[in-house]
Amino acid sequence: MIRIALFGTSADPPHQGHQAIMRWLSQAFDYVAVWAADNPYKTHQTPLVDRTAMLGLMIEEIQSPQRNLRLHLELSYGRSIFTIEQARQHWPDAAFTLVVGADIVRQLPHWYRSQDIFSQVQILVIPRPGYPIEEDGLMELRQQGAKVEIANVPETYDVSSTEYRTSEETRGLPPAIQAYIDQNDLYSCQENSKEKLSTR
Repeated sequence: MIRIALFGTSADPPHQGHQAIMRWLSQAFDYVAVWAADNPYKTHQTPLVDRTAMLGLMIEEIQSPQRNLRLHLELSYGRSIFTIEQARQHWPDAAFTLVVGADIVRQLPHWYRSQDIFSQVQILVIPRPGYPIEEDGLMELRQQGAKVEIANVPETYDVSSTEYRTSEETRGLPPAIQAYIDQNDLYSCQENSKEKLSTR
């Protein structure tokens, strides 16, 4: 049975942390389906079409030897259960693992139709600097029937999309992503907001 990792991210913008995760997933799974989506828990500054384009550029840069890392626009939903149902239609005989960041472990039990999610996929938690994975959070998931594992990702980056949006810090952005941002004048509102704050 083919093992498929489902990796959705808001990608606002995607950075080296996302890149490292996708590279590792392509080595750990038979196939990795990636998409950009609107997270109902977040406010997004950039249209989904741009975030999808940036994610596609990043996947091209990775150049996985297995060629098993692909962008799947049809999996982009605001609710994970709809993504999973679509994936099951597309790959009816696959075993699915939903990849999530450590920062949302506490949110998972409150996701829309969380019990249905837990019954259809395994959960793989990606460690993130600054977000300790607490045993009681994992225990709550397991008590609700979730099959949870912690990813042993050898390379993590202490960068975040939020850090980029709220500061001038560009470390952690691959050159192709920064070039796309500059060419399409994305995140320019963050500069305007900083100017307003600096004049006070």
